[in-house]
Amino acid sequence: MHSFADAALALGLSGLTISPRHVQQLTQQVGTALARARDEQAQQRRRRQLAPRVAVTPEVVAVEVDGGRLRPRAADRGRGVHEAEHKEDKVACLVTLTDCAHAEDPQPEPPPSFVQPRRIQRLVQQRAGQAGDPIPEAGEPPAEPAAAEGAGPPAADPAAEPWAPKRLVRTCVASMVQSRSFGPLMAAEAQSRDFYAARRKAFVADGLAYNWSIHRGYFADFVPIVDFLHVVCYLFKAAQAVSSSDSAESEAQRWPLYLRWLRSCWQGRAGEVIQQMEDYQQRVGCPPKNKGEELPATDPRRLLAEALSYLRNNHNAGRMDYPRYRREGLPTTSSLAESLVGEFNARVKGKQKFWNRPAGAEAVLQVRAALLSEDGRLQRYFAQRPGSPYRRRVA
Repeated sequence: MHSFADAALALGLSGLTISPRHVQQLTQQVGTALARARDEQAQQRRRRQLAPRVAVTPEVVAVEVDGGRLRPRAADRGRGVHEAEHKEDKVACLVTLTDCAHAEDPQPEPPPSFVQPRRIQRLVQQRAGQAGDPIPEAGEPPAEPAAAEGAGPPAADPAAEPWAPKRLVRTCVASMVQSRSFGPLMAAEAQSRDFYAARRKAFVADGLAYNWSIHRGYFADFVPIVDFLHVVCYLFKAAQAVSSSDSAESEAQRWPLYLRWLRSCWQGRAGEVIQQMEDYQQRVGCPPKNKGEELPATDPRRLLAEALSYLRNNHNAGRMDYPRYRREGLPTTSSLAESLVGEFNARVKGKQKFWNRPAGAEAVLQVRAALLSEDGRLQRYFAQRPGSPYRRRVA
């Protein structure tokens, strides 16, 4: 349910009278117990006492990490909202995947979902809105080509393409803790599912530095992959910046420039794109080095510099070899983690939702994580949860 009140109403329809406050108290108790079990699992891993709980070691696995948003408030301050703030909740998605390795690149050309102007513009606008950044102004995109007769709708991202690996079993970890504490929680969950012994394993994330600190510290032998959807957004905004600032590039050339850069990155030639962007940066100018002078978010110099920094960092770190990832049957996007964040947001994010800091937010995240994990852990918890010492438990 989306709220404690909805849950109380649903239970009332089944004949059980319970108040929303009582549902909240029970959720707090269950979430706190789940958090203790999660932390104990991390302690067992640290003491080298954590054994895998799966019967068969998986063949192909992926660990993806992303972040959502919720609003905590000060607890025990009476009615109303006190000291509200926006905070990030970290969400990790650990999945086993189908084994679909290929002798050759199964998709050497970008899929249809990346060559449709309106769809890419919507993707960029959506991500800019999620990040809270101003959306760069763009001209009317060229018309999309007519779909072939009988063809279905294009895939939303490469993960939906026939050649891409498919999800088998998903579990998740979520918390409000800092990244240095979140890494051990992820590692413990991965070890309990025997991910470290898998034959092929990937770590997929966006370009945030803390994600790759977790990779280096706890998943160093996992293949690092930067989310291609983020790369697409940077390419599109950089192409817009170049075309809007250089008279030699007309508005009609924005899309072809994006397509050239897209194809190069998709085929593992990000170095060529970086070199071309560096040439454009010299022509439009570099951002001022004076920290007191900050450029607008839509300034072409700033957009190009941000795209260059993103591509350089990830290319130099070896996270953009997409042809290899497709051959080995590994994911190229963090869409599984992003969709999981959306499922968390459906419960914890809203205009009227504020969570007590810190216990309230942490508890509801644990209940949500247990519900969204596909290994039956929430059912096992309730089957094993001790009852009241003053009441006889019905068998």
